[in-house]
Amino acid sequence: MNETIHPGHSLKTKVAISFFGTLFFILVCSWLATSFFLERYYVRDKEKALVNIYDTINSMTTSSLSDNDSTLALEQACENGNISLLVTDSSLNILFSTKNKADMENYRLYEYVYGIDYLAQRGENISFSADNVIQATDTYELVRNRDPRFDSDYLEMAGILNDSRYFVMRTPVESLREAASLSKLILFYIVLIALVLGGLFILIISSRMTLRLTNLMKVSDRMAHLDFDAKYEEDDADDEVSRLGESINFLSRKLEKTISELKTANNELKKDIAQKEQIDEMRKEFLSNVSHELKTPIALIQGYAEGLMDNVNDDPESRNFYCEVIADEAAKMNNMVQKLLSLNRIEFGKDAVVMERFDVTELIRTTVGNTSIMAEQKQVKVVFHDPGPVHVWGDAFAVEEVLTNYISNAFNHVENENKIEIRLEQEEFVARISVFNTGQPIPEEELDKIWIKFYKVDKARTREYGGSGIGLSIVKALMDSMHQQCGVKNYDNGVEFWFTLDTRQDEPEMALQQEGQKDI
Repeated sequence: MNETIHPGHSLKTKVAISFFGTLFFILVCSWLATSFFLERYYVRDKEKALVNIYDTINSMTTSSLSDNDSTLALEQACENGNISLLVTDSSLNILFSTKNKADMENYRLYEYVYGIDYLAQRGENISFSADNVIQATDTYELVRNRDPRFDSDYLEMAGILNDSRYFVMRTPVESLREAASLSKLILFYIVLIALVLGGLFILIISSRMTLRLTNLMKVSDRMAHLDFDAKYEEDDADDEVSRLGESINFLSRKLEKTISELKTANNELKKDIAQKEQIDEMRKEFLSNVSHELKTPIALIQGYAEGLMDNVNDDPESRNFYCEVIADEAAKMNNMVQKLLSLNRIEFGKDAVVMERFDVTELIRTTVGNTSIMAEQKQVKVVFHDPGPVHVWGDAFAVEEVLTNYISNAFNHVENENKIEIRLEQEEFVARISVFNTGQPIPEEELDKIWIKFYKVDKARTREYGGSGIGLSIVKALMDSMHQQCGVKNYDNGVEFWFTLDTRQDEPEMALQQEGQKDI
């Protein structure tokens, strides 16, 4: 049953979902970080800035605080950090200030030095309370206070410096919150833009990648159905997908070659099995035919021999008749065995074919002359249409045996006009020798079977003249050994048997013939 590879969920969809999920996770994490940690980070950074400025002014002398060149870096640090700074001497006289009006810093300084709420003493409803003391030392305090006038939180640092100088620093916390909110908003837009642009980019990339993978999947699916014409079209990209495509193409070629070899081996195995079955059938048929052919002569010999032993007839004439029957049947058996041995030698190449150039016309004249006595006895007219000398290539003894078998077969089946005609005709590079006898044509369905060993068209008549059904099999084997053709043709008034021989001047295909002899 053919199986189809189902793609399932698209790889492009999985890649897109993974990418968007990752970006969304980054967006959530960024929002949580800015919401809960960014403001604290800014505040902690401001605390460090206040401590650094404290260290700076603590290392400066009173005279350097009044020098513009010396305080330039200090002013720059306060300006960058949005820090208000006030430094006074022990009598609270201002030595350095970042503002023209430093009233609030003075009030905070008074509160630090004297421990009283100076604004409250002036009757103003403004109260500064230390909501959270962040850091306290022997020389300063860092606190976070809320100014009710502006409803804002501030980081404040106040204390004493070297030489009994006092200082107070202040920076608003609200600006830090605004910076954190703005950073959070900017980060949100950046991630949102990255989400859109990155989504488009990943869709394009994943589409190109999944298209190549889809092509690979189609190729592998066709390979699974033994279609090896499918090949992955190689591209310029030198990546894992391209190398996978090359591997699949290599695998396709190897599988095609291997399956081709397997099919070839399978065909050869089928041929061997068929040949073995045919040989087995031929062996069975051969044993059956030999048994059948030998059964009658053996029975006759046994019967007449037992008659002689039992003295059935005492007169010499009857004993001679019995002996003649025994000798005749034994001769038939010997003839059949000799023919079987001869056919076996020819089929298995034990009789080497000696190719020579000879005059086939002379061979036919001699063979026909040897049948003159038989022709007179059977009152058969034998006619040979002599065309003159015709030289051919072949084994002269094999050709003579073929011709003798044809003429003998013609004598056994000649009827009506009792005429046998032998013709020698020349065609292009071929001499065609035929033996025709008048009589009954062979049934058309039997024409291809007469070359099979022991096959007889008319078994009753074959018994009359002692035929074994091997002669035409020998003819076929001899002509095959010389790589020539033989056949039979029906006419209205008789049957013609024919064979061909090569007439070319040079020796025809001797190497091929010798190789053929080795293969037989």
